[in-house]
Amino acid sequence: MGFSYLEKKAFKNGFKIIAGADEAGRGSLAGPVAAAIVIAKPNKHFPLIKQVKDSKQLSTKQRELIFEKIKQEPSIEWKVSFVGPSVIDKINILQATKLAWKNCLKKLDSQPDFLFIDGNQGIKKLNIEQQTIIKGDQKIFLVSLASIIAKVSRDKLMERLDLKYPEYNFKQHKGYGTKLHLKNLKKFGPCTIHRKSFRPICKI
Repeated sequence: MGFSYLEKKAFKNGFKIIAGADEAGRGSLAGPVAAAIVIAKPNKHFPLIKQVKDSKQLSTKQRELIFEKIKQEPSIEWKVSFVGPSVIDKINILQATKLAWKNCLKKLDSQPDFLFIDGNQGIKKLNIEQQTIIKGDQKIFLVSLASIIAKVSRDKLMERLDLKYPEYNFKQHKGYGTKLHLKNLKKFGPCTIHRKSFRPICKI
């Protein structure tokens, strides 16, 4: 998978640095939301990165292998940011996701002049041309890369949090509302990294 038609069109229209943005963990009941932004310049080829797809269509091993290749690719710059449960509960998950993307932009050495965003929600008060794409992680190369980076980064964090809160089995379900997670929630109640504004936690 290389640059999509829309990415090539953005370069053809004169944009110099384009970027793709995606997130992981919006639907989780615990832990932070992770956001990633990946940028690239025109006329670059990425021979190390093949079989790139939306992270949900890849196995854990495939995602991790691609992420390692992304790290080795000098033509690609990327950043990932996390926004935690307390902020999510305060400003809601959508605004927390947008905040995480803004934090990614602040960390980047280069600033994009065009941003593809997965979904249908743009980022307000941002002086960058934007285009939202439903299922962008399946259609836009840079969004697919951002999807993988966000997913792998968040999964690794949830595995570390599993060591701190072993009774919830975060390593297995990454905070999502699986039967096992809901069973543990019922038994132990929510911990500090659970999102208190999310159902069913807000009813406990």
